[in-house]
Amino acid sequence: MQTIIQTPTPHLEESIRYYHTLGFTQIENKLNPTFSDGTCLIEINPVRFARAGVKLYRENWDSDLIDKLVQFINVDTIDGGFKLCDPSGTWVYLLNSNQASNINLNSYKSSILGNNAGISIETPNINLSFEIWLLLGFTSQQGDISKGWASLTNKEKFSISLMKPDTCPHLFFNPSVTFFNGKKNIGIIEKIRSVNIPITEEITHFNKDGKIDNIIIRDPGGLGFFLFND
Repeated sequence: MQTIIQTPTPHLEESIRYYHTLGFTQIENKLNPTFSDGTCLIEINPVRFARAGVKLYRENWDSDLIDKLVQFINVDTIDGGFKLCDPSGTWVYLLNSNQASNINLNSYKSSILGNNAGISIETPNINLSFEIWLLLGFTSQQGDISKGWASLTNKEKFSISLMKPDTCPHLFFNPSVTFFNGKKNIGIIEKIRSVNIPITEEITHFNKDGKIDNIIIRDPGGLGFFLFND
C-alpha cells in the first residue's frame, strides 16, 4: 500500500514553487505535481473540488473492508475506489491501483524542514478515528487514546498522530505534516525565514524564556506544517 498526502491549490505554479523552495524534490512523470522529502509524498491537486487529505493506494480494496467501514462512517464510491471523511474532517481516498507502489522514497533528499514524523490529526472522536485507521491497515505504536493521544503506523512506515481537542495550545489544521527537530529546530526556523516562507504562527508556549522555538506554516492550498523541537 502506498500513502500520499494530497494538498489542494488555488494557484498551481505558486504551490510548485513553494515545495521547491522548501527543498522537496519533484517526482517526474506524475499526472499531478508530486514531491518527496525522502519520507513522505505530497501531491498537489489543482482540481477545485480537491481537499487536503490522504490517498491510500492498494491493488484492490475488498468489499469486506468497505462493509466494516460503513458500520462506522459513510463511504462514497468514486472513480477508481472510495472516499470517506473521518471524524476530524480529514478526507481519505481509497484507490484501487498500484501506480504509486514503485516509488522509492529513499532515493529522494530531505527538505529544509527536517525530520518528518508523518501527519497530525485533531479529532473530536479519537476512539472512532482510531478504529477507522486500524481498519485501513495501520497499527498502534505509541500513546494512549484514553489520555487523548495515539500514534499509528502502516507497513510503509507512514505515521499518523491522533489527538483529542484541547491537547495542543496552538493553531491546528487537519491534517498537518509534522516535523520533530529537537535542538535543531531554531536553526531550521531561521532557514525558513531566509527563503521568505510565510510563518502562520510563532509558538513560544513551550519555552520558559518565551523564545520562538516552534512554528506552523501552510502551503498555498492550506495544508499545515508543524515544525516542533520535540
